[in-house]
Parts: sequence; C-alpha cells; structure tokens
Amino acid sequence: MTERVAGTVATASEVKRALPAIGALVALAGAAVWFLASTTAFGSGPVEIAGVLVILGLVAELLPFEGLPRNAAGSIGFVPYLAAAVVSPDVSVAFFLAAAQIAVQVWHRRPWVKALFNTAQMILAVSIGIVVFRVTAPLGNPSLAGGFWESLRHLALPGVASFAAMTVANTAAVTGVVSLTAGRPFWATLIASLKLMPFLAVLQTLLAIYLAWISVNLGWTGTAGMVLPLVVVRQLTKTTIQLTRVTEELLDLMVAAIEARDPYTSGHSKRVAAASVKIAKALKLRQEQVERVQVAALLHDVGKIHEEFARILAKEGRLTPEEWVIMKRHPVRSADLVGLVSSLRDVVPSVRHHHENWDGTGYPDGRRGDEIPLASRIIMFADTLDAITTDRPYRKALDPDEARKEFVKFRGKQFDPYICDVVVADEVWEDLYHSALTSRQARVIPSAVA
Repeated sequence: MTERVAGTVATASEVKRALPAIGALVALAGAAVWFLASTTAFGSGPVEIAGVLVILGLVAELLPFEGLPRNAAGSIGFVPYLAAAVVSPDVSVAFFLAAAQIAVQVWHRRPWVKALFNTAQMILAVSIGIVVFRVTAPLGNPSLAGGFWESLRHLALPGVASFAAMTVANTAAVTGVVSLTAGRPFWATLIASLKLMPFLAVLQTLLAIYLAWISVNLGWTGTAGMVLPLVVVRQLTKTTIQLTRVTEELLDLMVAAIEARDPYTSGHSKRVAAASVKIAKALKLRQEQVERVQVAALLHDVGKIHEEFARILAKEGRLTPEEWVIMKRHPVRSADLVGLVSSLRDVVPSVRHHHENWDGTGYPDGRRGDEIPLASRIIMFADTLDAITTDRPYRKALDPDEARKEFVKFRGKQFDPYICDVVVADEVWEDLYHSALTSRQARVIPSAVA
C-alpha cells in the first residue's frame, strides 16, 4: 500500500513546519539514486518490461483511495513498482519511477510542496527496496525464467524483505510530515499505520512476484492481463482500511453519546483510556494487548447511556442506597452494549468487570484475584486515578503524595498488588499523575459518577 500526502491545500503554517523534513527527504532520495547509479548498471534485467510495470503502477496511482489519516491517501502502486524492482533491480527503475511520479503530481494538480514530497518519498522507498532486494536475492534473477513455484521459492524472502523496507520507508516519511502538520505523535501514528503490514506484505509480495514472473515469461500480454487482479487488490485494501476507520469512529461515537448524557464526566473515558495505556505499557504488555486495553477503557462506561441512569447522573451530591443499586448495573449495561459489535466482543469481559475488587468485594459478579481480567484490573487503577485527581463537591483533588497513599492503602484489597507496585513506582507514578492533571480542564463533578 502506498501512502502519500493528498491534494488538499495545506495552510502556510503547515507548509512551514513540513519544509525541513521535506528538504531532508529530497536529499535522501537523491543520495539513494546516486548510490544505485554508482553500484548498478542501467538495465540489469529486461528494462522494457520494468518500464511497462512502472506504467502499470502509474495507473494504480491515478486510482487512489481515501480513508487514511488527515492529508493522506493510498494506492496499490507498490505492487507493480516492486515487480519492476524484481525484474530489473537497478537505477533504471528509479528513473522510470521519477517520471511516473511527476506525471501523477501533474495529473492531480498538486501544490509544488506536496508534489515534491510525494515524488521524493516514493523514489526513496523504492530505491531502498531495490537495495534490500539485491542484497537478499540472486543477481540477474535467473529463476524468473523458470516455473512460477521455483521463482516463488527463490524470491519470496527477498520480495517480502524488499516490500517491508519500501513500506516502512514510505510510511515513516508520510507519518513524519503528517505528524509535523497535524501535531500527532510520530511513533504512535507510525505503529498504527503499520498494523496491517504483515498481512499486506505477504499478499502484495506474492502478487508482485507473480506479476514479475508472468511479465518475463508472457511479455506484454501477461503484464496487461494483471490489471483486473490489481483492481481487486485495490478494493480489498480499501475495504480493510475503511472497516478499521469505521470501528474507530464507532468507538468515538459511543463515548460521545454517554458524555453528552453526562456532561460532568466529559473527557473521563478518554482520560481513563490514556492512563490505561500508560499502565499497560509499564506492565510491558504486547502492543496488541495495549490496544485492546485502550478500547475496553474507552468503552467502560458506555452503559450509562441507558435511561435508568439519567436521573442519577444528573443528581448533585451523594447517592442513596437504592440509587447505588441501580448505578452498580452500569458495567453490565456497558458490556451488553459493547457486545452488540462483533469486532468488540473480545473486550466485553474487560468492560463488565472493571469494578471488581481484588479481594472479591466488587461488582457485578464478586470476582476476585486473577479471576478478574487483566484489562479490568488496569482500568480499575486508571478509573480511580481520574476520580481522586478530580475536585468533588465534598473534597478537593488529592495531591500526588496523598493519591499515591490511597493506592498503597487499598493494595491487595481493591487493587492487584503487582500492578499497584508498578503504578506507584516513582517514574510511572509521576508520569501518570502529571498526565492526569494536564489532560483535564478544571471542572467539578458529583459523587454520582464514581
């Protein structure tokens, strides 16, 4: 998948912030082409077929799809570009690609800054891919003239390595500029962009090797015959990205709905999610685990959208025993609501049990110890942190030392002892407490939303 800065007009301030990075990218692209020119001979493979493959990539670039982060779009141009690199892994592909990219930018009438960026990042990515391919594959690629499975056996590993190098270089360049112009964290954006890379690397590398093989063995007819499969892959990639985006937007919608019902807790779910991510990372969970913890934390209170909680959430002051009985239903309501979305069913237990105490005195099911999902135990800490660092009608927010003492006091009772020890460690605690304060606008909330 190719990602690039789209044709929307950037503000003057965005251009100014991005210019140093674009300048560095142009310099790197020039250095990469110079390196290829000095280490490879022009046309080490059937250069005319490589040229046709680049043209095929040009067609793919003229049929982009939207749905990526702000100021970005995508295409499947990497498939024929990688195939061209497999057929003729030398500087000729870089030259062909430069001409193709100039044509794409002119066709889309992009501003010169974005045109320069798009061209440079593509040349750099493909040049890096060619270098990686030459290092890992036999020079001359004699296996392309044989059977397909023999070609695949020789070229699968270097093909995947080359595709991965191209994708990482391309995505890092795009992420860097998008981060500068949109103010997004670089590493978080990069990791999110690369989540689907393993799947796409295998799928698109197989197609690229097949395209290279069929082009060498069948000539122009075989190359032209790959237009339809490329369109199919384009649609599959587009659908995958759109489904991911829809899920993310659905999460935001569900959270916005509950916070519209309960304005006093505006931002609460996002703060709990942010703190949960910090705790999960401090526990050294895998990235995919951290992401599911974040989703569960973001949705832990969505059940409060039910009408039975409306009067209680609007109440000023403490709850009556009868009102607490009703309020204790909200984890179940949240879990039921989250369970309606098939892609979120794995986080249902984490949502349902986020008010269970380590000693079994919590609700709704009285689970204890390791019976409580790990994500729920993490959310318990983050939820409590947001509560005790917020001003209430009957008390002020606790200072760092007082707040830490609260966690230590209830270690082994309300909180998982191991997680508690990690949370109250100096470095983790300072980061958590500072982030909790700086991410919140000053507001007073009633005890009903504990």
